[in-house]
Amino acid sequence: MTDTDTKTRRSKTMAPRQLEGFSREMLHEFLRKMLLYRRFEEVAEEAYATGKIGGFCHLHIGQEAVAHGVVGPLRPDDYVITSYRDHTQPLAKGADPGAVLAELYGKAGGSVGGKGGSMHIFHTDLGFMGGHGIVGGQIPLATGIGWAIRYRGSDQICVCCLGDAAVNQGSFLESLNMAAVWKLPVIYIVENNEYGMGTAFSRVSALPVAERSAGMGVPAHAVDGQDVMATWRLVERLAAEVRRGGGPQYVDVRTYRFEGHSMSDPASGTYRTREEVEERKTEADPIKILRDRLFDAGMLSEEELGEMDREVREILAEARAFAEASPVPAADELYTHTYAQENAHGRLFLDGRDR
Repeated sequence: MTDTDTKTRRSKTMAPRQLEGFSREMLHEFLRKMLLYRRFEEVAEEAYATGKIGGFCHLHIGQEAVAHGVVGPLRPDDYVITSYRDHTQPLAKGADPGAVLAELYGKAGGSVGGKGGSMHIFHTDLGFMGGHGIVGGQIPLATGIGWAIRYRGSDQICVCCLGDAAVNQGSFLESLNMAAVWKLPVIYIVENNEYGMGTAFSRVSALPVAERSAGMGVPAHAVDGQDVMATWRLVERLAAEVRRGGGPQYVDVRTYRFEGHSMSDPASGTYRTREEVEERKTEADPIKILRDRLFDAGMLSEEELGEMDREVREILAEARAFAEASPVPAADELYTHTYAQENAHGRLFLDGRDR
């Protein structure tokens, strides 16, 4: 028997154990959703390259298992808030792909009427409280949401996604300390893709990500963020614990982005080698990992995989058509959704109209 045969036999015997607790239908849905996120980001990448999306655009390619493994176990009435790498989480929360893509296009049919763009997707009706362009800006907001949940006496929870570089922000420590003191129902998820823009996290922190919450009294956990099932299991367990009043939790989700920090940054750039990126794409693609486990366990066929991908591509073709057909916002929309301002005569304007 060759080494290859031995590895194949081992993977086939391990696969059922890795899949325990998940039905075939559930795992197919995991794969379908991650394919949706990947294809959505590919559409966004193409639209940006052709000038249909302006401004900044940060893709989540390579981190799809984080989106589904973190958001999937939550209840529909739970809250999610994140950074500016925010296209896939609203999809995981149930947002219509057409509305999200139209928002990237800056169109009136977008989830916030074209006013947010790529970095500020919101779907408050789904409990998705936005992408936020300021590094770490969402962390105190998540803590405030946790406080509001406690104030109302609800058993909802708030999940706050942040990048590894955001743990060096002062608001991170302040927020975790407050959450720990008040036992707020917040799970802080660090999408640890190893780089803050073009700087390796290990160069700017004396401690690894997993140890950064200890001084604030928030329990820390770590998980392979390329394994959607492991991520789902951990978040499902922590969500139940937080819902029972266990206080905040902190998770180092170890992942990797296959593209650059943003569309203006080459995939490898000058801070990591092309060989490193290609190795991770080969060894740690979350979609391939789940696909291969299902193949090995006899729970997925090539025909079923092809049908999933066709379904996803059809959904995104409709989303693209909707985004491109949607009108640009009317000029007077510039004055709506403003909180308050005063004109030269001292009169108060709300939503752009005299009151």
